[in-house]
Amino acid sequence: MKIIIVGAGEVGYHIASRLASENKRVIVIDKDANAIRRLSENLDIQVITASGSNPKVLIDAGIKETDMLLAVTDSDETNLVACLITDLISPTTKKFARIRNADFDPYHDRLKKENPHIDTVINPEIEVVNTIKKLMDVPGAVDVGDFVDGQVKYVGIRLDKHSPMAGMRLVDFSSRLGEDRPLIAAIIRNDDVIVPRGSNKVEPGDLIYFVSETEKLEKMLKLFGKKIVPVQRVFIIGGGRIGERLAKRLEKDSIKTKIIDSDIDRCHYLSEQIDKAVVLHGDGSDQKLFLEENIGQSDVVVSVTDDDETNILVSLLAKNLGVHDTITRIGKSSYFPLLATIGIEKVVSPRLSAVSSILRNIRKGKVLSDISIFGERGEFIEAIALETSDITNKPLKKLSFPKGAILVCIIRNGQIIIPAGDSVVKPEDRIIMFAVKHAVKKLEKLLTVKLDFF
Repeated sequence: MKIIIVGAGEVGYHIASRLASENKRVIVIDKDANAIRRLSENLDIQVITASGSNPKVLIDAGIKETDMLLAVTDSDETNLVACLITDLISPTTKKFARIRNADFDPYHDRLKKENPHIDTVINPEIEVVNTIKKLMDVPGAVDVGDFVDGQVKYVGIRLDKHSPMAGMRLVDFSSRLGEDRPLIAAIIRNDDVIVPRGSNKVEPGDLIYFVSETEKLEKMLKLFGKKIVPVQRVFIIGGGRIGERLAKRLEKDSIKTKIIDSDIDRCHYLSEQIDKAVVLHGDGSDQKLFLEENIGQSDVVVSVTDDDETNILVSLLAKNLGVHDTITRIGKSSYFPLLATIGIEKVVSPRLSAVSSILRNIRKGKVLSDISIFGERGEFIEAIALETSDITNKPLKKLSFPKGAILVCIIRNGQIIIPAGDSVVKPEDRIIMFAVKHAVKKLEKLLTVKLDFF
């Protein structure tokens, strides 16, 4: 499997890192010598310092023998030209393009069906807005995601000392909570990822990842001492592409929205594009403005400016003024380990959304999805069980499941089964597993399915 990545920024770097770790042959092309140097020093890949939209560069890189081209620079136009040139030189090469400008949205289908025949258009802003909306729909959650077309959710939630579950052993869940109990996939405690066994306890302060049928989610949250309260008022800091998309999305849901931006021309543009939201001109980190606009009465403050430091400051100011729920956009992955220590837990990243979306869309075979959590130290894996797999046709309690891995959910004929020791996985079942990074390879052997996405 040979893959050419055009763009050595954060998105290109993370994709190259993931694919190189799966022993794929990866070539990265970028004009920025510093970005290329960073990749060559840290990853075992081939690099080329040149324009990825140049026909000669692509030919010299071996585009005719390449399975996939991933065009993920910060320039939509460069990505489109790279795909167009690839379509002319090597029509059989699959093409994936990162396109962020909303003006291209109406043309996505035509870009797929007509020249340059892009197989998948990735818009990270759309992905981020979807993530923000999911977090708003589950206000008590730190992280939320979907499996099985939205029928199953995984939720990360911080356990507080008032929770009915605090101090409870997992083995006691069945007798204390009944059949409709949450299945705990992971416990994050003191920066460690724990794949729990029956003897483990859940303690106040733990970040707990559990899996639930979507229709039972509200009931599960009550068991954690949380409840879903509809969001009615949202304050958005930053009127860029994400802020604009989010305001329009909230407008459709009749949520009262205020959006603030420091660029007066952008404010005039937003006021013409958005019907109901209140558009304000000002400094998004101005505490005086926050007080004047009663930001403390907002249900959620979403900070999505292009500056990470501003977003962090805004979220801290909002919390200090009484806002319970903040969502913070972060671009630099190096900040992620520090954020929880200062009380910022709901974080979204356009770059990581782009990486996840691209990896999800280029997979085929029996692995349907792979979602990383907590700085890629744990993974949810969704796959189809094969008849020849060691995981099928025997009770789970008789399986030698790898330490650091757990079967979270079985989906059979549309029915969602939370597994117990006597549960049996049948061929063609859809299964959802969780594993810490070092357990993934052992999980491969149990499944007899290479978790290599291709």
